[in-house]
This record gives sequence, structure tokens and C-alpha cells, in this order.
Amino acid sequence: MTAAIPLPAPATGSAFARLALLGYALLIVYASWYPFTGWQSNGLPPLGFVRSPLPHYWTVFDVATNVIAYIPFGMLLVFALYPLLRGALVLALVLLAGVLWSGTMEAVQTFLPTRVPSNLDLLTNVAGAVIGGAMGLVSSSFFLQQSRLLQVRQRWFSHEASRGLLVVCAWPLAQIYPQGYLFGQGQLTPLLSEALTDLAGSPIDLFTLMWPGLRLSAEQFWLCETIITAFGMTGAVLTLLCLLRKKAPLWTLMLLTIVLALAAKSMASALLFAPENAFVWLTPGARGGLLLSLLMLAGLHFTSRLVQRRSAVLMLLISLLAVNLIPPNPYFVVTLQSWVQGKFLSFNGAAQFLSLLWPFFALWFLLHPVHRSKAKV
Repeated sequence: MTAAIPLPAPATGSAFARLALLGYALLIVYASWYPFTGWQSNGLPPLGFVRSPLPHYWTVFDVATNVIAYIPFGMLLVFALYPLLRGALVLALVLLAGVLWSGTMEAVQTFLPTRVPSNLDLLTNVAGAVIGGAMGLVSSSFFLQQSRLLQVRQRWFSHEASRGLLVVCAWPLAQIYPQGYLFGQGQLTPLLSEALTDLAGSPIDLFTLMWPGLRLSAEQFWLCETIITAFGMTGAVLTLLCLLRKKAPLWTLMLLTIVLALAAKSMASALLFAPENAFVWLTPGARGGLLLSLLMLAGLHFTSRLVQRRSAVLMLLISLLAVNLIPPNPYFVVTLQSWVQGKFLSFNGAAQFLSLLWPFFALWFLLHPVHRSKAKV
């Protein structure tokens, strides 16, 4: 009697792709409508830009940026719909989604004085979405069913890791936006001060209200950065550990994640300020925080996933509390004044979006009910 030939596993959808698509779509919204101030009607119809002549002045940089920005959107849409829709039908849906999403972004820009809606932007965005859709169509079965990466994901990561993988992958990108403290994501107090100032019509500084007359020395700012860096980094890496199986190369993946985050920080500092400032973030406080975090991780990586998850929540909450209670670093403020955003206005908005909200995404994942309903592996 011959053994039955095993049937191939049925194609399944990717929760990671769906969550990534949602996150990327929101990122496009933030980048397209940043800085979200000065809303007003200029008397022009929202879709008037569609019938306008193509702009006489444009640059290769602008066109390339608009195309590249929507390629991930098209790819992720194909991956998110796989295997429900395939072939020409999903490509047509990508085209329609690109037109509707980019068209909405451009139409709303009519009411923003700092942005200019453009039919060229619409065309290049849609072209990028279609290119991404075609790339996703060609590679979807390989990446989602036959990929070596999928095998590694199943071998190293827990079954419920899809949400967390998206959060952890976004952490290095969250370092791109300039912050006064290394790994000091989630600093909402300055934005709240600006919002209250606009509402009240007079300057309001929440830091001054919380700590009237407080003046910190350089050494005290370094100590604050040590705390923020240590707890922020430990919370992020513990979030990664919550996703890993015990047979995964824990220290290799932990150190790789840290290196990627620091590399993104250095590259952003070099591009946004000057090449000689690539490592301006490596202050005495940051060095102390990195060392303290490595010591904490050396002990916590032996613990159970439950302990790691609760510790990650605690670390991130301490980091969030500290970065929103400690006054801005005046030495960093002076450095920030040399940053000219220029063509990076949309990029700056997307980077700020990640920097502000990443800790809250991480806490959402760490406190998600999936940790209570799934068996620990």
C-alpha cells in the first residue's frame, strides 16, 4: 500500500500584510496633510486640481518620491487581499484604490495653506501604486507561501507575532525624526503646549506649568537621557523578545534590532543636519543608557514571556512618563534650529507620526487580548 501524497497547504491570508497596509495608509495621511494647521477654504473646489494644466515646474526628486511612496501601498494591498483576489482583478482594484486614496489626499490639501494639490502628484502616486501592485502580484505566492522568510518566521516567532512584528519593525524607523533624547519617542507635551497656545491665543508651556522655575544643568540632562534611553530601548527590545520562540537566536536578533535603530538614527542625523553630526546623539547620557539597557536585557532575556511582556509595558510607561515630564533639552533645541526641512516636509510628517505614536502602538500590542487567549509557546 503506497503512502498518500500530502496535499499542499491551502493558501492563507497574511495578518501582517493587512496590519501593515492599515499602518502605511495612515502614514500616507499624516505625510500628506502635515502639519494639520491653518485649515481654511480658498474658494476653490476640492477636485479643481484634476482639470488644471500639469505643473510647469517640477523636479525629478518630487516625481521619484511620489512614485516610490506609493509602491509599498500597492504591494501591501495585493498581499492583504491574497488569496481572496488575484490576477488582473486585484491589479484593477489597486488602480482604483490608488486613485481614490491619492485623490482624497490631494483634494484635502486644497484646505491647507502650506500644501498645494497637484494632478501630477496624483498621476505619479497612482503610477507608484500600480507598479507596487504589479510587483506584489508577481511575488505574492513566493513571499506568502513559499518564502524562506516565512519558514524562518514560523520557526523563530510565535504564532501570534504578526502584530508585534509590525510594531518592532517600525521601531528603527521611529528614530529618524530628531528627538531631544535617544529613544525618547512619544513626546506629546510640546504638541499639547502648541495646541493649547492656539486655543488660548497666548503662550502656554506645560513644562513651565508643571515645573515653575526649574533649571537643569547639563549633567542633570545627561542623567535624564540615561533614564529615557535605558527604559525606552529595554522596552522596545523586550517587545521583540515577546515574539520569539526559545529556539530562536535571541541575542543575535536583539543586537540586530538595536544596531538597525542606531544606524537609522545616525543616517538621519547625517542627512538632516550635516555628515559630521552623524553621531551627535551619542552623548554621555545616551552611552550610559545603552549600557544600562544591555545590563537589564542580559537578565530579563532569561525570564518567561509573561514577565518579559509585563516588564516591557513597565519600561515603556516609565520612558513615556519621563520624556513628557522632563523639560526640553536646550542643547538639542539649538541643534534643531539648523534643520531646514525643505523638500522633506512630507517625510518629516511621516517620521514625526512614527516617533510620536510608536510607544502607544507597542503598548497596544503588549496589552492586546491575544496574549491571554493564545497558548504560550
